[in-house]
Amino acid sequence: MYSKGAPEELYLKTLSLEPDNQETPIPFIGNEHVLSSLFYRRNHFPYPQEPSAGFTIDGLVDSPGFMSIEYIQALPSRTVETVLECAGNKRSLFEPKAFGEPWGRGAISQGKWKGVPLKTLLERAGWEQETAVEIITAAGDEGERPDKKDVYAYTRSLPVEKAMDPDTIIAYEYNDRPLSFKHGAPLRLIVPGWYAMASMKWIERITVSKETFEGPFQMIDYVYYPHKNSRKDAFPVTTMNVNSIIQSPADMEIKKEGTQIIEGIAWSGEAVIEQVEVSTDGGQTWASTQLEPQSDTPYTWTKWFYEWQEAVAGEYTIMARACDAKGRQQPMQAFWNQKGYGYNAVEMIQVKLK
Repeated sequence: MYSKGAPEELYLKTLSLEPDNQETPIPFIGNEHVLSSLFYRRNHFPYPQEPSAGFTIDGLVDSPGFMSIEYIQALPSRTVETVLECAGNKRSLFEPKAFGEPWGRGAISQGKWKGVPLKTLLERAGWEQETAVEIITAAGDEGERPDKKDVYAYTRSLPVEKAMDPDTIIAYEYNDRPLSFKHGAPLRLIVPGWYAMASMKWIERITVSKETFEGPFQMIDYVYYPHKNSRKDAFPVTTMNVNSIIQSPADMEIKKEGTQIIEGIAWSGEAVIEQVEVSTDGGQTWASTQLEPQSDTPYTWTKWFYEWQEAVAGEYTIMARACDAKGRQQPMQAFWNQKGYGYNAVEMIQVKLK
């Protein structure tokens, strides 16, 4: 049911050149696995000059040392199909506006990642699981932050519970091909279900720590600040919110009256999508859409469509809202926060029929 252009005719939408931040042309993506060339790009710093061909593992481990990509590729692998969504996706839709990269709806993509569970690598190194609190991961990109003069590598941590999830992997392939440099080659972390700030690229060091990591990309960025001029009640960004996108028709599109096909995708980081509803009258009434097919994993998006029969000429507000198996539903208004993370208000577009 999807409208989609030929891959060679599609391009990323550029928001900034250095660092390289570009959106996927999500309205035209009809397949389950986004091509590597169309996968959105999110960077904090310029690309690393010479990414390491492996990483060092240290901290609370019996056998610290270097794990090469050849060593990792020789281990039993696991393939995970998942959405990766930037925590700032749809940031430009917040009211009042939130400062940061003005992402529209395209800071999201989906594909198939192959690698080795992080748990396996920690066990190979003989990690002290009983003592460990967090797993700290350092990436190969670095630079100055706007709020500080020092140079920082992009470094974050995972709680032990999430690091132990067998679907949390160190990946070296995407869609059955070697991982591309711009998407983290040779090795990147994939953390399904969480916003993609956790799925770090160009991994260089993994440290098993008995203390909570307090780096700026953990304690300043990727934190929800609910109040405009205060850090009171702050809490970390983790699991993706239930969300949806209307891919067709386009916002502000003019079409001929008559039967219309409304279609899009929906996703959730915690549970499968159970229902997507559409309203063609600005939210006064709602109708269930058809899911094709319903996803069987909480990590992937579900395609949906609705046949709006015999629509007459006029201007319309079309809405979509998704609900997952845990009962989480898109709210009418997104949870506002200073940095503009996690926008998931009911999807809304304007259409004119003639």
